[in-house]
Amino acid sequence: MSVTIVRGAERAATRTDWLTSRHSFSFGDNYEPANTHHGVLMAHNEDVVAPGEGFDTHAHADTEIITWVLSGSLVHQDSEGHSGVIHPGLAQRMSAGTGILHSERNDYAETADEPVHFVQMWVMPDEYGLTPGYEQLDISADLSPGALVPVASGAPENHSAIRIANAGATMYAARLNAGQSVTVPAGRFTHLFVAMGAVTADGENLDMSDALRADDFGGTTVTARTDSELLIWSMSKRLGE
Repeated sequence: MSVTIVRGAERAATRTDWLTSRHSFSFGDNYEPANTHHGVLMAHNEDVVAPGEGFDTHAHADTEIITWVLSGSLVHQDSEGHSGVIHPGLAQRMSAGTGILHSERNDYAETADEPVHFVQMWVMPDEYGLTPGYEQLDISADLSPGALVPVASGAPENHSAIRIANAGATMYAARLNAGQSVTVPAGRFTHLFVAMGAVTADGENLDMSDALRADDFGGTTVTARTDSELLIWSMSKRLGE
């Protein structure tokens, strides 16, 4: 078993007048040849977008894109006719497949006067050339404090809220009150991200925006030091396998 702690302040960042984006892996102009992925997780960006701003129409292909909003709202529109407003507690997935155009903007009327804070994650699909697709589901009622909720998965044995085209990857979310604990699922590759709050995991204190990456990890108890929210990826293979 190997464990690496990545502190939020150590991550590369992209900053503009309307965006702050912190990258867990190489992304855009921030290229680190030794840090391109973990398991099949290729991108894990924590973004804050200013009111009325956002990502205008751009293209993706052959990528499973999962978006999890922490505060505010994000408006999605794509070239396949899908649209939706992503808010905290709503699971969303876009499968780029053979190619799709989409935009993501902080211009929903009810929350457009506040920044939107979200995490976007990219996973490699098992097959290339799939038909583009979109799925969203409000799972707020399932996110009771202390529960570990399968949000996105392609594993047949995991009944997740939304499905992704990778049979070896599952993303879980957990909201914890101070003092509550969850057990990390066993996985060949694990990526644990503290989206909010502060926790103790594997003897390490992790604060908001910190991450734990591990190989052959699982069964470890994570305990919240303050009210917290976790995003945990458990994966059975790495890119190219």
